Amino acid sequence: MEIIRKYFPELTNKQQTQFAQLFPLYIDWNSKINVISRKDIDHLYERHVLHSLSIAKVIQFNKNTSILDAGTGGGFPGIPLAIYFPEVHFHLVDSIGKKITVVNEISRALGLSNIHAEKIRVESIDNKYDFILSRAVTSLPVFTKWVFPLILKQQNNSISNGILYIKGGELKDELNQLKYRSNVYPISQFFKESFFDTKNVIHIY
Repeated sequence: MEIIRKYFPELTNKQQTQFAQLFPLYIDWNSKINVISRKDIDHLYERHVLHSLSIAKVIQFNKNTSILDAGTGGGFPGIPLAIYFPEVHFHLVDSIGKKITVVNEISRALGLSNIHAEKIRVESIDNKYDFILSRAVTSLPVFTKWVFPLILKQQNNSISNGILYIKGGELKDELNQLKYRSNVYPISQFFKESFFDTKNVIHIY
């Protein structure tokens, strides 16, 4: 939890309490439904919560922004960002019902009224959003093809509506295949831990 306070000292008392609750909640739910690898659960705040919050270093979403977290798994990056942006609307989706059960139960325990979680495939969604988020669910060209039709045209934020994708490793080949513009933000410019050395937030628009 200290690592979250270190990089986000502006958190309210309520937000700090909500972030502190994440560890016992995920420990409990992970023992029933495995949504985080056993080797990662002890590094929850660095590898999942802070990793998700890297998006908040790229953009401060305006009030009432609509966001889709596609392939949310156990709720990342959606749940940490929903805590950080309580006036932003998050739709968290995954094709695996057990994972959505975990997301719903943790959201309920935290009192997050700005999350709607749903078991659905991205291809079946007919809503539109300001931004679509994900953490490396597939290659960028495939993901972009799936979700770009779901992005609203009207702009409400400091950067263009589009995809915010968290991914590590070599990106050049995938980015070259895209027919859209992109900006790459190395997460190491925000967070100094070695885990983030090869991680990025990619804005595609």
